[in-house]
Amino acid sequence: MLRRAAAAAVVVLAGVLVPAAHADGGQTGGICEGTALTITVCASDGGAGPGAGGGTAAAPAGTSGGSSTPSCTYTKLEPQPPPDNAYWKGHDRSEEGAVYGVHCPGQQGARTVWIADGKAPAAAPVIDPEALARRAAASMRLDGPKVAGPRAAGTYVVGMPMWMWATPSTSTFGPVSASATAGGVTVTATAEVTRVRWSMGDGATVTCRGPGTPYRKSREVTESPDCGHLYERPSYEEPDGRYRGTATSTWTITWSAPALGDGGTFTEARQTPFTVDVREVQVVNTR
Repeated sequence: MLRRAAAAAVVVLAGVLVPAAHADGGQTGGICEGTALTITVCASDGGAGPGAGGGTAAAPAGTSGGSSTPSCTYTKLEPQPPPDNAYWKGHDRSEEGAVYGVHCPGQQGARTVWIADGKAPAAAPVIDPEALARRAAASMRLDGPKVAGPRAAGTYVVGMPMWMWATPSTSTFGPVSASATAGGVTVTATAEVTRVRWSMGDGATVTCRGPGTPYRKSREVTESPDCGHLYERPSYEEPDGRYRGTATSTWTITWSAPALGDGGTFTEARQTPFTVDVREVQVVNTR
C-alpha cells in the first residue's frame, strides 16, 4: 500500500510486524540480525541495483551471506509519482534515480524508497511509523461505551420510542493521545470515537454519531433526536426474557510523524453488552 506520503522511511519493531531477529546471524523470511528495537531487512544480492538497466519489473533483492531465503522485492513505480510528491524524498527528476515500491516478507503492506540508478538498496534499518502509531494506541485506555440507556433495571414498552445513550468520558469517547519513539522517529497518535453501532437484539442495528441524548421525563413520549429505537415485539421469548444487545464504538486513531512528513488513520473497535426488558401494555376494557 503506497498511500502514505513518506512510507519508505519505515520503523519496524521486533515482534510487531515481523519475526524477531536471530541472535546467531541466521535469517528467516529475509530478516537479518538486528537489535532488540529494530531489525535490518536484507536488501542486496551484491549485484547491480534495481535501477540498473532501467527495467520496471519487480526486481527481487537477494540475501546476504549467500542464503537462498528470499528477501525484499523492489518494484519501480510506473508511472513515477508527480514531481512534488513526498515519495521523492527530497530528490527530483533531474537526478539519475527513481522511486521504488518495497515489499518485504513478514511485513504487511508496501513501502517506497528512492534509489539511484545502478545502486543497490541499502541494507538499513527500516522504520514503519504506522507500527509505532499502533504501539502508541496500545498504550491508551480505549474502553467500550458506558451504556446509560437502556437501563438494565428498566422496563420498556412495545411500540414506544426508546432512547439510547452512553455516558461520555475520556476513556470511552476521547480524545486520548500518546506517543511512541524508535530510531529517532517519534509518532503521535490521537484517538476519538467517531460512531457507536447499537445492535438491539431484535435483528435491528442503529448507528449513532455521538453518545446520544439522555432521556428526561419532561420529554414524554417522543423520539430521540439522535439515537433511538422502537421495539415491535416483546422480549419474553428471549433468553431470560430480555433482548441481548451490544454497543460497539469505533475509535478512529489519527497519527503523524512530523520528522518523516507522514501520517494516516486506522480504527479500533470496543464493545459493551446490554439487555432490554420489553413488554406489551395490557389494556382492560371496563365497559
